[in-house]
Amino acid sequence: MTKDLRKTLILTGASRGIGHATVKRFSSAGWRVITCSRHAFPEDCPWEAGPEDHIQVDLATPGSVEAAVIEMKARLEGCELAALVNNAGISPKGPEGERLGIFNTDLSEWLHVFHVNFFSTIQLARGLKDELVSGRASIVNVTSIAGSRVHPFAGAAYATSKAALAALTREMAADFGPLGVRVNAIAPGEIETAILSPGTEKIVQDLPMRRLGQPEEVAKAIYYLCTEQSSYVTGAEIHINGGQHV
Repeated sequence: MTKDLRKTLILTGASRGIGHATVKRFSSAGWRVITCSRHAFPEDCPWEAGPEDHIQVDLATPGSVEAAVIEMKARLEGCELAALVNNAGISPKGPEGERLGIFNTDLSEWLHVFHVNFFSTIQLARGLKDELVSGRASIVNVTSIAGSRVHPFAGAAYATSKAALAALTREMAADFGPLGVRVNAIAPGEIETAILSPGTEKIVQDLPMRRLGQPEEVAKAIYYLCTEQSSYVTGAEIHINGGQHV
């Protein structure tokens, strides 16, 4: 088998928004990108890598994540794993699209959100530990501004799962650091994607930069954290929100 000399990124939540922009950013730099989502590879997708670099996985189901890890290891044969980006995340809404708080979020929904947004990150990092260490890789967890403040649209389960993911990033940085693996997080604010909630324009009026962020701007920060440009950065959470946190 011919050894593939390209660096490889494994990316969850790759089908839209920030994930799609991340695929394009890394691919343009010559990386191989193994994408993961709960959907099968779309036949009409113009990405030339095609289904051979796509893994269908339900991050809400531990057994599906375990199977995906086995498939990832097989796909990595002869190729260096240089980065793992945990971008997948869900934020359920009410019947009318309203925010779900602690009183009207079913326990089953809490568990579903935490499996996708939090526990799958642990499973992937532990399952790919040897490959991450061998490649002296970087891990980037995508949190959210909702993890540090009550957000008008993001629900309680989503917000607390992202706060937990920020804490997990610090724990992972401490555990993986001696093994040569860096672990960081990015916390996006209001990014212009297809899943923006109605009323976001009111938030934008109060942002210091007075505009929405672009998925490409988030992808560039993810790329920075996966390259030697950030070689002494670990355990950090970078805010990408146009000053919304100030």
